[in-house]
Amino acid sequence: MRSHAQRVRSIPPTVFSEMSALAVRTGAINLGQGFPDVDGPPSVIAAAVEALERGANQYAPGIGVPDLRQAIARHQHRHYELDVDPDREVCVTTGCTEGIAAALLGLIDPGDEVVVLEPYYDSYLAMIEMCGAVRRPVTLQAPDFRLDVDALRAAVGPRTRAMLINTPHNPTGTVLTRAELVAVADVAIEHDLVVITDEVYEHLVFDDATSAEGHVPIATLPGMWERTLTLSSAGKSYSFTGWKVGWATGPPDLVSAVVAAKQWLTFTSGAPLQPAVAHALDHEPDWPRELARSLQSRRDLLVTGLAAAGLAARVPEGTYFATTDIRHLGWEDGRAFCLALPERAGVVAIPNQAFYDSAAGRHLVRWAFCKQPDLISEGVRRLAAADLTA
Repeated sequence: MRSHAQRVRSIPPTVFSEMSALAVRTGAINLGQGFPDVDGPPSVIAAAVEALERGANQYAPGIGVPDLRQAIARHQHRHYELDVDPDREVCVTTGCTEGIAAALLGLIDPGDEVVVLEPYYDSYLAMIEMCGAVRRPVTLQAPDFRLDVDALRAAVGPRTRAMLINTPHNPTGTVLTRAELVAVADVAIEHDLVVITDEVYEHLVFDDATSAEGHVPIATLPGMWERTLTLSSAGKSYSFTGWKVGWATGPPDLVSAVVAAKQWLTFTSGAPLQPAVAHALDHEPDWPRELARSLQSRRDLLVTGLAAAGLAARVPEGTYFATTDIRHLGWEDGRAFCLALPERAGVVAIPNQAFYDSAAGRHLVRWAFCKQPDLISEGVRRLAAADLTA
C-alpha cells in the first residue's frame, strides 16, 4: 500500500526538525534552529492572558480580528508610509509559513514558474512543489551573497508568474539594498509578475548594514504596490515564534487570493493571540528596535567566537544567522559536518545545502545567534576546543 502522496514524497523532511531533534538527543547546544530562548514583552503575554480570560476563545474571523488588522495597517503606515485598508488589504495568517503556503496556493497554477532567491527558506521548495509549479532559483553567491541582476533576468521566462523574494534574507543575513530591489521591481514590471515578499525579519536589521536605509519593503517602490504581496509576522520581531501569528498585506486582488486558500488550510488563526499581537504592534513599537540592538551584540559575539574557532563567518546585515564555509577544514559536505558536530563539539548547526537546488551551498553551514550570550559563548568555546577537521 502506498502511504504518501507524490506531492509530499518528493519533498525531504524539514532540516530544522531533524537538527533540533539531534540537539535534544545528544544534549548539544542548539545553534541551529532560529528560535529565541527568551520570550518577548511581558505586556504582550499579559494581553494574551486577558484575551483568554475575557472569552476570546472561539473562531476569529477568517481574515483576522479587526483590532489586529487595524494595528497591522497602522504598523505599515508608521514604518513605511503605506496606506493599507484593514478590511480589504490585510489578512492574518497562522505565521508567515502559512502566509507563504496560502499565497502560492492562491496565486500559482500547475506549470507556472516561480523565481526564488537561492538559498531559500525550505518551505518555499515544499509549497512550490505542492502547487505543481516550477522553481527558478537565482543564487546569491558566497561569500558576499549579493543579488546578480543578470541572473535574475535570465531566470524569467514565458511561464514565470511570480518572484518570491526574502529580505532580510534567511539564511545569508543579506539585506537587499534599494538598488537591488529597484532591479527586482524593474523585472517584475517589465514581465508583469507578482512579487511575494517574505519580510519576517523586517525589524531585525543591524546598524552597520550595507544599506544605510536598512530594510526597504519593495511595495514602497514606484509601480510595486499593485503587484506586491507582503508577508510578515510577530514571531521574529517580538520573540514569540511559537504563537504563529503572521499577516499578508497588499492590493485586494492579491490578499483575496491568500484568503481563498487560507480558508481551506487553517480557516482562522489563534483567536486570543491576535489581540495580544495588536497590543504589541500598537503599544510596544520600540521593542523590535531594542531586540535588534541586542541581536547585533550577540551576532558580534558569535562571529568573533567562530573566527577564533577557525570558522570565520560573513558578518550578516540582519536576521538571526551567520554562515561559515567549512571547506578549509577538509569538509565538502555540510550535512556530514553537522551530523558529526554534536559528537565532536557538543553543538548543533544547520547545513545550508538544504536550502539550495544547486551545489553552491554544499560546503556552507548556518549558525543562529538569537540565543543568550552565555549560551553563545559556551557554544563557541566548545567549537574552539574541538577537532573540526574532516
